[in-house]
Amino acid sequence: MDRNGHVSVLCIPYIIFKKQPKKRMSLLEGKTALITGASKGIGKSIAMKYAQEGANVAFTYLSSVERGQALEAELAAFGVKAKGYRSDASDFAAADKLVNDVVADFGALDIIVNNAGITKDNLLMRMTEEMWDTVINVNLKSCFNTVKAATRTMMKQRAGSIINITSVVGVKGNAGQANYSASKAGIIGFTKSVALELGSRGIRSNAVAPGFIETEMTDALDEKTVQSWRDGIPLKRGGSPDEVAYQRKWISKEQITVTSEKFGKNAYGNYLRQLD
Repeated sequence: MDRNGHVSVLCIPYIIFKKQPKKRMSLLEGKTALITGASKGIGKSIAMKYAQEGANVAFTYLSSVERGQALEAELAAFGVKAKGYRSDASDFAAADKLVNDVVADFGALDIIVNNAGITKDNLLMRMTEEMWDTVINVNLKSCFNTVKAATRTMMKQRAGSIINITSVVGVKGNAGQANYSASKAGIIGFTKSVALELGSRGIRSNAVAPGFIETEMTDALDEKTVQSWRDGIPLKRGGSPDEVAYQRKWISKEQITVTSEKFGKNAYGNYLRQLD
């Protein structure tokens, strides 16, 4: 109020700051994953799911350069770094070079998914030495090769996630698949041993055991045989690669401290942890 009795009102403008919605951080943002055998089937689904969740993806392929290049473009469309390597993980020297190249190109290696695998089915009486050796080398030896090559990097980081693809066949066996069953059972034992050796260094090692998953590899099988497998499942269908990929994404999280467990598909199509 002044001497004349007038009242002055000071208006102070205020600004309402609208709270910005918090950006959801992708599950694997900033992580680098190496996935073997990723040009099709389960491997491709895992690569796509990882890229969707923000991971930079390195992957291997052997058969088709065109498929490898196409997948590289699909993954890069998610805004992540992606690169395919034509490499044979069953070759010890090639696997060592692969891991070194990935670390050089991406600057880190946080996750390994050993997915490369083949079948050469036959009854034991008709199975050749070549059929046995090839399946063991591609399915089992490749896991040893890539994990051994990556151990130095992960130990230096004191962090890492190793995910090895096994199968329920490695647990219960299957007629006509002695080589495949042995390779997948070997992966389970290997995974548990790695968990015991590297767990204290912050490195997790897990095996995921899908049931019957319908992929291009099973498309080549006799339809009557495939249908008999479907009939043995209460849902009357096989699993899909995308269903398997979801579990790999979940188990890659740093917050998940599960180590040396098997994940299998139960009678209702759900994935369960099997604690030993």
